[in-house]
Amino acid sequence: MASERLHFHELGLDDRVLKAIADLGWSQPTLIQEKAIPLALEGKDLLARARTGSGKTAAYAVPVIQRLLASKQSVREQDVRALILVPTKELGQQVQTMIRQLTAYCSRDVRVADISGKADLSTQRPILMEKPDVVVGTPSRVLAHLNAQNLVLHSSLEMLVVDEADLVFSFGFEADLKSLLCHLPKIYQSFLMSATLTEDVQALKELLLHNPVILKLQGSLLPDSSQLQQYSIMCEEEVKFLLIYTLLKLQLVRGKTLVFVGTVDRCYRLKLFLEQFAIPACVLNSELPVQSRCHIITQFNQGFYDYIIATDEHSLAHPTANSEITAGKGKKKATGKGKTKDKEYGVSRGVDFHNVANVINFDFPTTVESYIHRVGRTARADNPGTALSFISRTELSLLSEVEEALTIDNTDCALKPYQFKMEEIEGFRYRCRDAMRSVTKQAVREARLREIKQELLNSEKLKTYFEDNPRDLQLLRHDKDLHPAVVKPHLKNVPEYLIPETLRGVVNPLANRRRKKRKVTTKPEAVVKNSFKKKSHGKNPLKSFRYTGGRNKKS
Repeated sequence: MASERLHFHELGLDDRVLKAIADLGWSQPTLIQEKAIPLALEGKDLLARARTGSGKTAAYAVPVIQRLLASKQSVREQDVRALILVPTKELGQQVQTMIRQLTAYCSRDVRVADISGKADLSTQRPILMEKPDVVVGTPSRVLAHLNAQNLVLHSSLEMLVVDEADLVFSFGFEADLKSLLCHLPKIYQSFLMSATLTEDVQALKELLLHNPVILKLQGSLLPDSSQLQQYSIMCEEEVKFLLIYTLLKLQLVRGKTLVFVGTVDRCYRLKLFLEQFAIPACVLNSELPVQSRCHIITQFNQGFYDYIIATDEHSLAHPTANSEITAGKGKKKATGKGKTKDKEYGVSRGVDFHNVANVINFDFPTTVESYIHRVGRTARADNPGTALSFISRTELSLLSEVEEALTIDNTDCALKPYQFKMEEIEGFRYRCRDAMRSVTKQAVREARLREIKQELLNSEKLKTYFEDNPRDLQLLRHDKDLHPAVVKPHLKNVPEYLIPETLRGVVNPLANRRRKKRKVTTKPEAVVKNSFKKKSHGKNPLKSFRYTGGRNKKS
């Protein structure tokens, strides 16, 4: 079968695109790319369903670039010919980066602009006045520019892409998308890319596609157990914190890890809890500025951090239904105005985190789609990955829904029980409780305020400075301790007697430190003591039991 697979040079692509693909290290197209690119180059509308991490972004980006390069061969006016709609700002930046990588050798011919950021419309107007070939943005942002006449598409648009189509309606963009269609020409080529085929995707298909080719690739929603190991463990609230502490501190979970929680409060509560044990972690949530969020993702991909605690806030789709900003009854001024949630936030949806080894569902997702998108951050392409879900008794029904959905196409995708001997970590429970007593509601509230103020300062006031000094931006870290809680120094270290016997040969956090300390601290003292001992040895009869004075006299 491997010999029958097509290669990129057999797809009829421009040499400059092929060179960029080679620089990215792609040896051959993934299944979705192999099937979608030729059909797209033929001018057909596409509805493609492929699991997350299968290369859907390149599956539409490559034919879009190829068609733009082909059209440039005939002398035509510069205009916006491709529009890519994404549900989140983070995904918008990722798509722009991908297109820039693929156009590295033809950047003058194909220009791309990402307008999904939070900048003022007037700030982005000059970018759109230059008429970039490809515009990337969220439906609401694109509609705002169309209404402001900064962007005109009714005569020039040739290709429309909706990425992560299953999330566009659930993020509340249905009205924006329908209004946006009034500004488009009657004839254009459309691509819908989705990880799942939901009712929302079917509705989008009716709205946008004309006689589409439907690609349903890779029957299972997630990779099978040979690539992705999925586990679940029954545990209540206190045990969740105990487990996450022991898993990370004893390095039972190794590699880059995403920890998903349900609310912003939980996000900071877990960060403060881990700080007690000197475990640094970044926080990602809808209250942080978009520049900070994108910078955190970039640094995480570059290997700056090992752990990210991210919120997967399902209520963002219905922001009026459930207001989660409850930082205190007495401080409405501080919480209501300063910390507004970004409806276009979503790090569990479509964003490509590089080399994520583990996903931990600290709070179990409320829908099957949410589970698929969360776990899809690991085991991407051909890389292995692990997913571990903490499940309370009230979430058993959700677990059964997820298992039922995963095993329809492939019985090898079921969640296996995580075999963990809880009695071996009982000794850590008192330390866990000790740390939890310090993480009060007041501490969480102060942490939220401090983090958001700091990130706003970094992203807004220092924006021009970082543009002039890009090297300093690399030094800006997002995993620093917040420390509004009382930190107890003794919790940072793990006494050897607490480590389970089965792990003592593998895990011994203090051993190396003690050896280093002994080498450093005892050397200067040893020089003094040894010299004293050498001089006095043999002269003190009480220590040596030898008296040579009489012999010397005789001689």
